[in-house]
Amino acid sequence: MLRSLSPVRKTLPALAILAVLAGCGEEAKAPEPAAQTTEPLAQTTPGDWTKTLAATPEGGFVMGNPDAPVTLIEYASLTCPHCRDFHMESKEPLKRDYIATGKVKYEFRNFILNGPDYAASLLARCEGAIRFFPLADNFFDKQAQWIEPFGKISEEQQKALNALPQDQQLKALAEAGRLDAWARKLGIPKAKFDQCLSNQTEVAALARVRSEGVQKFQISGTPSFIVNGEKLENAHNWAQVKQRLDAELQ
Repeated sequence: MLRSLSPVRKTLPALAILAVLAGCGEEAKAPEPAAQTTEPLAQTTPGDWTKTLAATPEGGFVMGNPDAPVTLIEYASLTCPHCRDFHMESKEPLKRDYIATGKVKYEFRNFILNGPDYAASLLARCEGAIRFFPLADNFFDKQAQWIEPFGKISEEQQKALNALPQDQQLKALAEAGRLDAWARKLGIPKAKFDQCLSNQTEVAALARVRSEGVQKFQISGTPSFIVNGEKLENAHNWAQVKQRLDAELQ
């Protein structure tokens, strides 16, 4: 089990970013905003809106009909067990019945909780809009497996991580948690892994996504959901989110 330490911070000291938090509702001080990035639609296939993918100016990744009557935004952490459970419940029906049909546009925004989450999110995002969702699926589906090695990082290794320059700590943490080996299984070679985990612009972008979620929607835990601009209160599972989607579509 990973040590329960303090939440993510802007400076990312190794000891502060190591822990996978026991719950998904931990609240942390919001980091400073960073520069925005975006990209055009990655792919469009008429008749199946799940193939319409893009990065958003807000720092998320969107799937679905740009003109859908309902927009669902999910703030989630790749290390959060509750997010994994929602993912497992919702993945097929959300895509099949709502996104593919053009009724719902779905956007995923990373809400970083800890160092392993930062590392996995950087890898998923580094491959662009087309690969983001399959990679995120893998990190959710196999969550217990790829997180486990982080729990075996020793006190000595943690001290060594802390001694590194801050811009090197995240990649070193990922290597200590053997995430580089996991990445190779996903088709991400070591050179690409090094590039993704060393991208300080993207590290700052992830901090901005979290900061804006806290400031605009008062996000304090994961998963959290926004439907047509309104935060859903006390909605944590697929049945509750589905009920709101259906109400919006009536």
